Amino acid sequence: MKTKSLKLLCAIFCVILIVLSVTSCVIDSSYSDYDLKQAIDKQNATGTGEYILVSFPGLGIGASMINSEAIRIGGVTVYWYGILITLGIVLAFLYSYFVSKREGIKVDDLLDMGIWAVICAVVGARLYYVLTSLDKYKDRFWDVFKIWEGGIAIYGAIIGGAAAIAIVCLIKKIKILKAYDTIAPAVMIGQIIGRWGNFMNGEAFGYELRDGDPLYFIRMGVYSDATRQLGKSGIIYVHPTFLYESLWNLIGFVLINVFFVRKKKFDGQVFFAYIAWYGFGRTFIELLRQDSLYLTGTIRISSLVGALCFFAGTAMFIWFSIRGKKARLATESYESVYPLFRTASSTTEEIDGAEAQKTEETEEEKVEEEKNDEVD
Repeated sequence: MKTKSLKLLCAIFCVILIVLSVTSCVIDSSYSDYDLKQAIDKQNATGTGEYILVSFPGLGIGASMINSEAIRIGGVTVYWYGILITLGIVLAFLYSYFVSKREGIKVDDLLDMGIWAVICAVVGARLYYVLTSLDKYKDRFWDVFKIWEGGIAIYGAIIGGAAAIAIVCLIKKIKILKAYDTIAPAVMIGQIIGRWGNFMNGEAFGYELRDGDPLYFIRMGVYSDATRQLGKSGIIYVHPTFLYESLWNLIGFVLINVFFVRKKKFDGQVFFAYIAWYGFGRTFIELLRQDSLYLTGTIRISSLVGALCFFAGTAMFIWFSIRGKKARLATESYESVYPLFRTASSTTEEIDGAEAQKTEETEEEKVEEEKNDEVD
């Protein structure tokens, strides 16, 4: 399993490198950021694509002009975002396939879970976003169904997918927590890769960074439709929150696989660890983003949900750990006393058997004596 995990991590890194190579293919150091911005505006005006500009000057990565559109087939446009999401789903299923063997889950059952989880995740992601943005759709009901125009939320996807998996498990009589342990790290793979879809769209970034800020070295320069919607007419340098979350999930994926996947002590341990890890990271990363959805004027919905996930996941992890430890101690105590019980029981049985045999012999002697007396 360690070898397979390493191969999977290598595949993830390869995907990230491919994405970076795509962004680097149009780099030309002879052009300034301003020149590229002008080129992007002209290119977008032609309607031949949706171009953005990104750079990581603190990491030595110059300005890049990226087309968010991968290919056009007739009137259908395929975006890099969709390709990366799909790739994440495929790799997530492959991971689940390897782990399911150890958990005793059949491939056919895993396929059923995967199909329904993906469908319900998409519905849940859209529904979650709509419910937290009702003002946007109150006068445009049919826009609710235009998912291709954007507007999905990862928490909704997790809730929808988890509900679908639970229902499939109930129907097929599979332990729900076993299924969650199998699929939770796979979800992290999808999140690791999926966040690079945000990069390809030039979206889901954080607040602007200024010279002297602690993370100024990792600043991302961006000029896209998302920056124009913020009223910015030029390139801005921001927190690459998509990168923060991708790396956070990658670290969590490695740690969970190393410490829990092969060494888990109870069903649900991997799942609770994932919920706590992701919730903790998302709570703080969300505070850096400019496009957060708010419950009130100051409370960000994703930060609140992240905090609740962290506390709930941690509490369940601890509670199940304590319960499992007590069960193991009870089992060990029974196993240590059982041999003594068997020995004592065997001794008693031997004594009882000897006494019974002696009684029988005595009775036989009496019968024999009575026979002799009658003969005499």
